[in-house]
Amino acid sequence: MKVVVDQSRCVGAGQCVLVAPEVFDQREEDGIVLLLEENPPEELHDRVREAAQICPALAIELAG
Repeated sequence: MKVVVDQSRCVGAGQCVLVAPEVFDQREEDGIVLLLEENPPEELHDRVREAAQICPALAIELAG
C-alpha cells in the first residue's frame, strides 16, 4: 500500500492522526497533515484505510 496526501486539500481536522498516528502527523503551525510513512506495514493497512475514509477533505489517497 502506498499513501499519498494532498496538503492543499487538508483542513487540519486531525482525524487521520487519531486513527493512525504511526502514519500521519500534523504541522504545528496550521495542523495540515504530514505523512510519516508512505508505505506503512501491512498491520497498519486497516487503520490507514479508515483514516482515508473518514478524512473530511478527502486529502488521503491509497494505491496498491
